[in-house]
Amino acid sequence: MIKDNIKILLDKIELRCKSSGRNFDDLTLVAVSKNQPIEKLYEAYNSNLIHFGENKAQEFKQKVGLCKEPVHWHFIGHLQTNKVKYVIDSAELIHSVESIKIADEINNKANSINKKQKILLQINTSLEESKFGIASEEDIFKLYEYCYKLKNISVEGLMTMAPFTEDEKIIRDSFKGLRIFKEKIEKHYSTKLKELSMGMTNDFLIAIDEGSTILRIGTAIFGERN
Repeated sequence: MIKDNIKILLDKIELRCKSSGRNFDDLTLVAVSKNQPIEKLYEAYNSNLIHFGENKAQEFKQKVGLCKEPVHWHFIGHLQTNKVKYVIDSAELIHSVESIKIADEINNKANSINKKQKILLQINTSLEESKFGIASEEDIFKLYEYCYKLKNISVEGLMTMAPFTEDEKIIRDSFKGLRIFKEKIEKHYSTKLKELSMGMTNDFLIAIDEGSTILRIGTAIFGERN
């Protein structure tokens, strides 16, 4: 089932890339394996997926310990300072940095193992109180500038979650807002940010239209979670 799901998903991504004028190879598909048994992760890996995402730090550490394959690990969930120790050794990319406090902790833990940790800044483009992330342009610039100066952190780009809604315009505006913030940072600091992490099972096609480079997809790959 998972193999078939992945083929259907990749076909949809490729078709949307063509219609949006995007290069399929510019997108990274992260299989969100939270609450899934390690056997399902192996099924996805054997179907040529190599990027996996977890959103709980302790489950992340557990899965890393169980998985014997050379996969790329992404931490995509809200991260508390006391949980950084669970992800710092293995996370190739942390998607959810939203404060100076968490950036400092990641930087300190990365320094202790001589690592330069790649991160994304989490932006709340929908302005929903239920979502994590920073929202104002001033705060985004301030956090980017702070993280840029940290020795053991590399800011690779931005991440957001769109509202869970059937209204395509609301979803599109959320993703478009992230792309605009990226462009503003690049212009203001004369820099180039590589990644826009946006798009999940219910809205990844719109995310592709709006410039996503990382899709975080769980249900379309693994089916409904237990």
